[in-house]
Amino acid sequence: MGDRPGRRRLLAGATAVVLTLAAAPAAQAAPRAESARTAGSLVLIGGALDEDNTEVYGEIIERAGGSRARIGVLTAASVPESQDPHADDPDRCSNSACNGAYYADLFEKHGAADAQWIPVDLDHIAAADSDAVVDQVESMTGFFFGGGDQYRYVTTLLHGERHTDSKVLAAIRARLADGAVVAGTSAGAQIAAGPDMVTGGDSYQALRDGSAPGYFDDPTRLGYLPRGGFGFLRSGLVDTHTGAYGREGRALRLAADTGHDRVYALQENSALVVDAPGTRDETMTVLGANGVGILDLRDARTRTAPAGWSVTGARYTHLTDGDRYDARRWTARPAGDKQPLIPRGTAPVPANDDVFYSPDNPAGVPYSFLTTARALATARYQRTATATTYESAPRFTVTFTEQPGFSAWTSDGTTAQTLLGLRVDTAPR
Repeated sequence: MGDRPGRRRLLAGATAVVLTLAAAPAAQAAPRAESARTAGSLVLIGGALDEDNTEVYGEIIERAGGSRARIGVLTAASVPESQDPHADDPDRCSNSACNGAYYADLFEKHGAADAQWIPVDLDHIAAADSDAVVDQVESMTGFFFGGGDQYRYVTTLLHGERHTDSKVLAAIRARLADGAVVAGTSAGAQIAAGPDMVTGGDSYQALRDGSAPGYFDDPTRLGYLPRGGFGFLRSGLVDTHTGAYGREGRALRLAADTGHDRVYALQENSALVVDAPGTRDETMTVLGANGVGILDLRDARTRTAPAGWSVTGARYTHLTDGDRYDARRWTARPAGDKQPLIPRGTAPVPANDDVFYSPDNPAGVPYSFLTTARALATARYQRTATATTYESAPRFTVTFTEQPGFSAWTSDGTTAQTLLGLRVDTAPR
């Protein structure tokens, strides 16, 4: 999933649909329910989860009951068998049933007592309201949503324009409230979002053209669903493959356009573990070295001028393995094995002319945005650094600034693993 051509195939291979939706006014993210307690938890993965990632698979299984864990695997984001030209080839198939078996086998190899495919997909939409499938769901102690295209989860597990739960989704929601773990990777993590779930888009086009409600044939166009995904996590927008695909720009633009003040920018092969989602006690832990970015737009201001769109005053936090985050208080706590980084670098921050890893740049490097942010944190004599987009009509400049309250943390004394509160401004030049 990390190869550059795959960035486009992920969306271009999806069912071509353009939604005609009434444009809703920008609004703050839906408030969290304060009266209900959620006993369960979420494990949201940024995509490209390695088969041997024992930390993440082990976390899901442990939260599902350890050696007694029963995992229900949902892969409706994949194409169904009827659309897979390699459906009969176990070495090349990529359909929902094939992927369901793949993940079920992995969970059992990692120690789950049982893992089963939940047979809902575009070929079996009626199964989402089957009492037999509901019985299967109710026997599970955890659930895993695979990757693909999150809009397929909308069309299979939610009821059309009403956007109401199918029986299967309602049963999963009830199991989550009762203590089950719900995990997902890539599209399976994005579908956990509430209002204004992203449906596609690249960062440069997002900054240049803005967002629109819908799901579009053009994979570069920033689209979103105003009514959102499943709403398991409502304290911020969710994006995935963030650094690997250079999605920080689209995340900033979508949050600003839709009135959200926080984005959880999930990185590949890493997870955001959410306890008590949707309550006043919602807290988070990060698993994996690639980590999770958090974009804070509470003090951000946007402006549209003849030269283009800009945002100033956003804050960027990047958390890595073992770090914790309190969503209600907007505070992060680095892992116990990390200490404040003392910057010792004397060389200037390297130039960066592709801050959002453009698909059009054959020489681009993933995690470009994060690389510049970390380089600034290690620079002894520099408090500001700039990076630009590869595209130039207009060319956007991202300015990173260490303001009061910023800190970097390390476990090896030299690497800026965790970043807290770095200012980020983006403007056309």
